[in-house]
Amino acid sequence: ASMNQSAMGESFLSRQPVLNHQDDLVGYELMLMGEPANPSSAQASAAMLVCAAYTELGIRSALGRNTAFLRVDSQFLHDDAIETLPADAVVLELAIDSVPDKRTIDRCRFLRERRYSLALADYTGLDDRSRPLLTMLDVVKINTREHGHCTLNDLAAPLTRLPLKLLAQGVESREEADRCLEMGFRLFQGHYFARPEIVSGRRLSASQNALIRLINLASRDADTATIENGIKHEPALAVNLLGIVNSVGYGLTQRVSSLRHAITVLGRRQLQRWLQLLLMTPAGKTPDAALSPLLQVAALRGRMMEMMAEFVWPKDRRRADQAFITGIMSMMPAALGMPLNEIFEHIALEPEIIQALSSQDDLLGKTLGLLECFDGEDVQGCDQRLGEFSAFGLDRGSLNDALSEALRWINGDDAAN
Repeated sequence: ASMNQSAMGESFLSRQPVLNHQDDLVGYELMLMGEPANPSSAQASAAMLVCAAYTELGIRSALGRNTAFLRVDSQFLHDDAIETLPADAVVLELAIDSVPDKRTIDRCRFLRERRYSLALADYTGLDDRSRPLLTMLDVVKINTREHGHCTLNDLAAPLTRLPLKLLAQGVESREEADRCLEMGFRLFQGHYFARPEIVSGRRLSASQNALIRLINLASRDADTATIENGIKHEPALAVNLLGIVNSVGYGLTQRVSSLRHAITVLGRRQLQRWLQLLLMTPAGKTPDAALSPLLQVAALRGRMMEMMAEFVWPKDRRRADQAFITGIMSMMPAALGMPLNEIFEHIALEPEIIQALSSQDDLLGKTLGLLECFDGEDVQGCDQRLGEFSAFGLDRGSLNDALSEALRWINGDDAAN
């Protein structure tokens, strides 16, 4: 275990969101990025280390209803440790690059009988590698970056008649997701949902305007009655606010049942956070952090920013709040489809937050830059930026721990602890 822990502490834990055809988040593929500095850790396969990270960082409880997609190579497939993984919370992705022998097929059958969901990674067509496994698979993954449009269609078409789901990996744009949907794909892996078209001069909807009015009231410390009155004029917003306050782990010991209660219990800064998170929810959808991918990414980034701020400015509540709001606001262009400078004209923000979002040259901005590299799986950028925080005790392991804790805060059963 110590070898596993040292290897995990020296690698970044990356998470690639997996969405269904309704744009709901169904889970994450977990991977380790960046080579461990300690050569002894190379004795364990990458797949083994990812599964160790899943177990030892407590990701199972942290993911809540979301599934972990874990790559399993030929070496790890036959390891007994695989059976310690919870069958109802993982999908085992078979990274098998040769024709499976009888031992491999028997092992897959054994896991299948124990209700594990199996996926085949890197599918390239019906051949001697894939054919013997097809009847045991729940998911087939095809990497869209490695195939042109016509080839993708040729690969997908014969599989759409089988009782399994096709997963398009490496989806980077909404257009690409829509094309894959037409071909029969039902699962999509990538960050495309966070990269919508940004249009200057875009008009906000009535509900977005109402929400922004309330955010500005909260940030200006308006009295409770004024804020409550503003929310009451937006019945759908009232329901959504109570939904998100009760669903995202705030450590509340009781459910918040009334608007006045929510405003009083949370205080202005917390209310501002939840109202900003509500802007991440697509129109007509319930603001469930476990299902809304943009809401989840924004809340995760906000919470991780807050935790980083606690390293840099211990016991400074104002800085921690600013860090959280900076994290959420960094996702706002994706949510509203507007450039940041125009969003600043609508939403009242403290100068420190505007500075961090605009230039990233102060500590708060550098913290945001670090997390953008982490989310973008930029190992080199992460290492570079971590160097600027070494005096505060931040390292690769700190980011993995923060991710695990932030996931638990949003999704976990023990979020209140």
